[in-house]
Amino acid sequence: MAEIATPYERIGGEAGVRHLCKTFYEVMCETPQTQHIRDYHPKDISISEEKLYLFLTGWLGGPPLYTDKYGHPRLRARHLPFSIGIEERDQWLYCMAQALKSMDLDPLFSEQLMASFVQTADFMRNRPETE
Repeated sequence: MAEIATPYERIGGEAGVRHLCKTFYEVMCETPQTQHIRDYHPKDISISEEKLYLFLTGWLGGPPLYTDKYGHPRLRARHLPFSIGIEERDQWLYCMAQALKSMDLDPLFSEQLMASFVQTADFMRNRPETE
C-alpha cells in the first residue's frame, strides 16, 4: 500500500516551501496595496521569511523546524502586538495567493492549501470588526 504524501512533500519539500516564502515576501514588498502589512515587518525581511519557512515546513507536515528552534508556535499570541483586522488578513492572503499561483501545483491541492491559509489568517484577527 502506497503512503500518502504530506502537503510538505506535495509542495516540493524544502525547495518548494522556500520558493513559496520567498515569493510571498516579494509580493508583499513590491505591491503597493500590501504596504500596510509590510510596515509590520522589519526593514530586513530575511528574518521574517526564514521564520515563515520554518513554521510552514512543520505546518505542512515536514520536519518541526520552527518548534525545534523556538518552541510552540503560539501563532496568535506572537501576533498580538500587531493590530490585525480584515484589511490585514486580506493583504496577507493576497500575498499567499500570489505566491501559490507562482508554483506548479495541482489546482485542487492549491485550493486546499489556500482554504487552510484562509482559516489560519482569519484566526489571527485580533481587532473587533464586523464583515
